[in-house]
This record gives sequence, C-alpha cells and structure tokens, in this order.
Amino acid sequence: MRRAVVFFLSAIVGAAQAAPPPHPAAHPQRAPNELDVLFAALAHTRTPEDAKPIEDQILAHFLSSGSPSVDLLMGRAAAALTGGDKPDARRLLDAVTDVAPAYAEGWHQLGKMQAEAGDDQDAIISLNRAVTLNPRQFEAFEELGGVLLQNEDKKDALRVLRKAVALDPHLDNLDREIEKLSRDVEGEKI
Repeated sequence: MRRAVVFFLSAIVGAAQAAPPPHPAAHPQRAPNELDVLFAALAHTRTPEDAKPIEDQILAHFLSSGSPSVDLLMGRAAAALTGGDKPDARRLLDAVTDVAPAYAEGWHQLGKMQAEAGDDQDAIISLNRAVTLNPRQFEAFEELGGVLLQNEDKKDALRVLRKAVALDPHLDNLDREIEKLSRDVEGEKI
C-alpha cells in the first residue's frame, strides 16, 4: 500500500512538472471598477459643464466610507456646516478622523475647514493626509495648492495643482493659475 501511495504521489508531481505553464490569457485582467470608468469619462469631457455630473459622481464615491457610523458623523458634520454651526462641525470631523484615520474624506473635509478658518499649518497637514490616503482626490489637491500658494510656497503649489489638473482637467481656472505659477517657478520657456 505504501509503495502505491508513493508511486501515485510521484506520478502527480511528475505530471505537474511536465505540464506547460498556464497561458497568460488564462488569467483575466482586473476589470475596471466604477471609479476607473468615471475618471476615464472625466478625462474625455470637453467642457466644465460636461464634467460636472461626473465630478459629482466621483465625489459621492469618495464620501462613502463603508461605515454607517462614519457616514452618519459625516452627514451630521455637513448639516452642522449648512446650519452655520462650525464648532460642532469641527468636533464631528475631529471625531471622524479619530475613529477612521484611514478615511481620506474625513481629512479632506477637516483640512478644508481648517483652511477656511486660516489655520494653514493644520490644513496643510490634513490635506496632505487626504491626498496620501486618496491620491485621486482632485479637490483636496486643489485646496492644498491654494493653501501652499497663500504661504508663498509656489514650487510645491505648482506641483500639487498640476496633480489636481491631471486628475480633473476642468477644475475652475486652474490652467491659468498653473501657467502663471510655472512662469514664476520655472521661468519663461524659449
């Protein structure tokens, strides 16, 4: 019996070694997810008006945390902002970043609020975290570029704004700002 098992196992190993490797086509490529499709569509839009509904769909994806608790906190923060209660909105966004530190949109919204309050250093930290966690968050790149520009960091502002436009070519008047910054940072092209 033992010899039969050894023979059987050696036959299986031999057959496996003799079999040709699987053809590359045997492994299907990863299907594009909905965000990939939306970003591809955004890249092919011609006008800001055409881009707007696609941008809105992308931003809705970014808002979805996958956690009902975090989504609830984000909804309450948005309601507080709409109602003019900035201190409550700030507390809620701080709670979001505490309970879900890997949720990019929490950092984005917190950074946006910090920038509006003139808290540039904390805004830079929060917005940097947002784009690190979600390197496709074009609004966070745009806002980070604005804060850097206000702080006279033209070189980094240019780098960040270029990333924003690479993701969404229809961001408001960003091409002109990038062109001006490019002249200031890199000089005139001959």
